Amino acid sequence: MMKTLIIGANGFTGRRILQHLSQCGGYELTGCSLHKDIQPESNSHFVQVDINDHPAIGRLIGETRPDVVINASALSVPDYCESHHNEAHAANVLAVENMARCCEQEGSRFIHLSTDFVFDGKNPSLYTEEDIPAPVNYYGLSKYQGELAVAANCSNYANVRVVVVYGKALPGQHGNILQLVKNRLEAGQEIWVVSDQYRTPTWVGDIAVGVEKLMHVSLNGTWHICGGECLSIADIAYRVADYFKLDRSLIIPVTTEEMNEATPRPRFSGLSIEKAKRELGYTPHTLEEGMAEMR
Repeated sequence: MMKTLIIGANGFTGRRILQHLSQCGGYELTGCSLHKDIQPESNSHFVQVDINDHPAIGRLIGETRPDVVINASALSVPDYCESHHNEAHAANVLAVENMARCCEQEGSRFIHLSTDFVFDGKNPSLYTEEDIPAPVNYYGLSKYQGELAVAANCSNYANVRVVVVYGKALPGQHGNILQLVKNRLEAGQEIWVVSDQYRTPTWVGDIAVGVEKLMHVSLNGTWHICGGECLSIADIAYRVADYFKLDRSLIIPVTTEEMNEATPRPRFSGLSIEKAKRELGYTPHTLEEGMAEMR
């Protein structure tokens, strides 16, 4: 049994990882989050803990003695991070640095989830793991600093970048852009979406599979675990409308300038998954395959 600790286990991605490993078997699972367990699993243990309480995280890792620690926690709302630098730095950098040090002390492999927003969006093609990050907002900067903290403080690690994660959310979890589009269209409401920002949307189930693969390799570094299609946000919305047979005329495509977002975002942050395919045998689902669970 591989002892596994999942930090941020109430979150959308963290919970899916916990569920996936629970269904696979062969893992002794502990999940933790700031709040009470949103959906108790019969074959896992759950602990309430604040990632900003560094001694408590240290005690948890020390007592659990996990083979692998997966960090799916983050302060991940770009607009909030842009106006709350101290909170973002605490959650996305200092807490991560503490986890990495604790993992190093206990000899645990540390798998840390990051984001495409570490890039500036000026690349003419899909970003690879070798491309140099240059964030355009504070959320992206804090996540990149978190990646650096992992590499600097843990000798057995994987940084995992994901993009526009979607799928079926549990009660109590934040939704995602695909669910938001679906909900608005089902209610007959117009929705504005940017037409000149491009991403590689990621089904949450694929992240769980990719993370599990990284649990069983000894390689260090960064991997892009995301979808295989690079689409504009508007194109994603249209695919949602078509898949669920909703009124696509309610979708209003606008430019980044017209959207007038308070926080800058990269125009193009599609990530290449060639490394994950080559080294992990990672094969993502199509957008429609991932949306099937949202019916």
